Amino acid sequence: MKHHKLLTLLSLSVFLVIASCAKEAKQTTAAANQPAPSFPVIAMQTKTVTGYKEYPTSIEGIVNSAVRAKVSGYIQKVMVDEGQKVRKGQVLFKIETQSLSQDAGAAKARINVAQVEVNKLIPLVEKNIISAVQLETAKANLAQAKANYSSISASIGYGTIRSQVDGYVGAINFREGALVSPADPTPLTTVSDISKVYAFFSLNESQYLDFLQNAKGKNLAEKLANYSAINLVLANGSIYAEKGKIETSTGQVNKNTGTISLRAVFNNPNQLLTNGNSGKIQIPTVYENAIVVPQAATYEQQGNIMLFKLDKENKVTSSIIKVKATVDNLYVVTSGVDLNDKIIASGVGKLRNGMAISPKETSFDEALKPVAILFKN
Repeated sequence: MKHHKLLTLLSLSVFLVIASCAKEAKQTTAAANQPAPSFPVIAMQTKTVTGYKEYPTSIEGIVNSAVRAKVSGYIQKVMVDEGQKVRKGQVLFKIETQSLSQDAGAAKARINVAQVEVNKLIPLVEKNIISAVQLETAKANLAQAKANYSSISASIGYGTIRSQVDGYVGAINFREGALVSPADPTPLTTVSDISKVYAFFSLNESQYLDFLQNAKGKNLAEKLANYSAINLVLANGSIYAEKGKIETSTGQVNKNTGTISLRAVFNNPNQLLTNGNSGKIQIPTVYENAIVVPQAATYEQQGNIMLFKLDKENKVTSSIIKVKATVDNLYVVTSGVDLNDKIIASGVGKLRNGMAISPKETSFDEALKPVAILFKN
């Protein structure tokens, strides 16, 4: 009985093995007969593209005139408001000068006394009754009295504070009744000319060398004059409508920060920009006839950027590429691929090294369209 059961189990095992082998053979045959998966393929080409590097910037008006008191006193009247447009010579503040007016009266009286003394001595000198030295002394006292009166009169005039430039009034730091003096560290206000604005930014030594190498000219002045217009990215992320121009560079590395300061200027016809604004400067770099690769055609592996090339047998081979810059959804490539290559344009996550595919020839511009749509707002 036991012998019969053993034969039955052995027969069943042989049957299962034969059935399994048949199934695997059938699956292998089906896989071999299945067509290779289709992937879009593009031929490499060169393009001229413009990339931008961004640097933080601070904005100031081209003229910032700090308004300060030239005499001590209480503010009697504030004649303007914050944000108001003013002209050169327009009255901004009036400072109480009553005590100065009293001093001026006393100084005027001293002039009269000194004049009387001079008038009295002139005939006495002419008659040789007194020495001419006494007359000269009296004249000197008269001149000193006049100078003192002129100084006090000027101080009275300083009580009326006027704008030194055309511009816009900033924050008013002192109001009516405040005691102010020339020694105050804080100005009464600042009047800024913001018809144009300066954008200040810094580059490190390496960035500065790249900047100079991308500019045409024999010296720094020519390079700055010939450099392309730049963009300003506002704090809300929008691009400022006016293009800017880099005007000056210190040309020296700050030992404390390791950076070199530059200044750009932007027209500001609508007064959208003002003192204290922040943003980012966009400096363009043009890559002429560069080999570019769509980012969708790449993947990352162990810190390397890679893509799949197509060989003559329609099999894919992975390759590491070296990227010089990123421009929109393109990589500017320096090595790892050349113009004779064809690469897989998308779907690279489904590929394996040595895998056979059915290539679908696609134009370079067509390969970019699906990626570009993803970034639309």
